[in-house]
Formats: sequence, C-alpha cells, structure tokens
Amino acid sequence: MIPPPVLHALRSYLRYAPGRLGKPWLASHLSDHLRQHPLTTTARTRSNLVFPAATGDVIQRYLWLFGEWEPHLTAFMRSRIRPGDVVIDVGAHTGYYTLLASRLAGPTGAVVAIEASPDFHQALKANAEANACGTVRTVNAAVSDTPGRMTFYLERSTNLGGTTAIRPRTVESSFEVDAAPLSSLLSEQEARAARLIKIDVEGCEAAALRGFLPLLPWLREDAELVVEVTPRLLAKQGHTVDDVLAPLREHGFHVYRLPTDYTAASYPAALHRPAPPVRWTGPITEMSDMVFSRTDAETLAPR
Repeated sequence: MIPPPVLHALRSYLRYAPGRLGKPWLASHLSDHLRQHPLTTTARTRSNLVFPAATGDVIQRYLWLFGEWEPHLTAFMRSRIRPGDVVIDVGAHTGYYTLLASRLAGPTGAVVAIEASPDFHQALKANAEANACGTVRTVNAAVSDTPGRMTFYLERSTNLGGTTAIRPRTVESSFEVDAAPLSSLLSEQEARAARLIKIDVEGCEAAALRGFLPLLPWLREDAELVVEVTPRLLAKQGHTVDDVLAPLREHGFHVYRLPTDYTAASYPAALHRPAPPVRWTGPITEMSDMVFSRTDAETLAPR
C-alpha cells in the first residue's frame, strides 16, 4: 500500500516533471495500485475541470492520475473547438468531453450532451453545474435509427464507460431507456450550427448514423465528426464497419484515424506529444476513434 503523500508526489512527477524518464513504468504501476486499492477523491483535469473520482473505474482513475482521458482525442478537440462553436456529444457519459467542449466554446457557444444511462445523466448534469458550464443542454436518451426502448448492460464496474446495448457474456447490471433517432433529438438549429459531433455509443454507431442521416445535408461545410467504431460489436449485430463509413463518404467526408491506446504506460508519451488524425484507407479491425472531415489532407492540421 502506497502512503497517500507518496502517491500524490508520484502523481505530481508523472504530471509535471520534465522528460519521461521512468514514467511509463510508473504510470502502469500507479494505475494498477489505484485499481487494486481504490480511492474516492476528486480529480482536477488539465483543463481545470473538477470531477468526482473513484479510481476503481478506469476513466476516473486516469482523470485523477493524468488529468486527461484519451489524450489524442482530447488534443484534437482542443485544436478544433473555438469560442462560439456548437458541439454535439453523443454518449456523453459523465461529461468529460461535454465540459471540455463547453469550456472551449465559451459562453457564446453551446453543447448538446446525449447520454442513455439515467445515473450517468444525473452525474453529467451535476458535473456541468459544479463546473459552471451553463451552456450545456443534456438529454437522457439512447440513440438509434427508430424510436423505442433499449436495454443496456454493464459488464464490469471497472469500466463504466463500456456500458453497451450489445449484451456481453457477463452482466453486472442493466437498465432500460427510451431511444430515438438523432434527427428527432436535435433541433434543426443545433444541427445546422454544429462544428463538431462526437459519437461514442459502444457498438450502436451504425444505428446512430442511420438516425443521423436526415441531418447530414444540413451540416455546415466545415462540420466534423468523431465516431468510435467498434468492429467486434458491429459484427455481433450483423453490421460492418462500412455501414458507418459509407454514408459519410457519400456526403463528401474523408476518413482519418486517431491512435487509441488505453494502457497507462502509453499516457506519458501521448500527453507529451499527442498525435493528429491521419488519413485512413486500410481496414478497421479494432476499436478506433475515426474522424470524418471534408478537409482533404494527409493529416488534419489544427484549426
């Protein structure tokens, strides 16, 4: 058991010390320790946002330890969102990206955060209020291509972000929620103004895109989408990755890929030098954050 003062000092070294000497090993060691000996604490991110954190869960643990979740995607969002922008966050969880977008877009911008889980939705609202993010509109609903009811499953409490409508082999808990197409959850004004649309729905991305299709002609020319694509979960429903990519390509979007590495040892390097999205023409065989933009380039440069 690492004493709390030592734990905080080691975290400070990871976050603030120059260089990366020993940091991959230390990050892995501390993450394992925090998973096995969970803390209930408060995490302050590098964007000065505050979240409750129980470090048994991987997202909350990384927020406390590193101050960021998914450094490559976080850096991309920082590079794209400007004051006054409108951002749509589908699968908002407890609000990490929602609140980051709200801070970047400022008081003249707006964020629509859609989250299926009633518990996560309540946490999302509480976190937005605690961080004085008053430009956030939250929606407690699942997204699909047709209205109805959906059941969601949590496989393990160490990864709350993996809550999915695709039933896993083991289930810790489940809930039902109303579902609707994105075309009915968003207003025409929100769709027309959206600068960035993030969709992270743990295997339901094909249905989410089908429900979004009526809005695609309304999007502004510089609108971009970030979609987490999960080939294994898509295949379990009889879908393919092309069911996600093809409709966007048909509307003039080029496909880019961001690195996705969730090992703690990868975080020091990713935080030091996050990678931009690069053009992607090959197969997508593992869970990937894909960026869709009408910009035609080998690498998406900062806005």
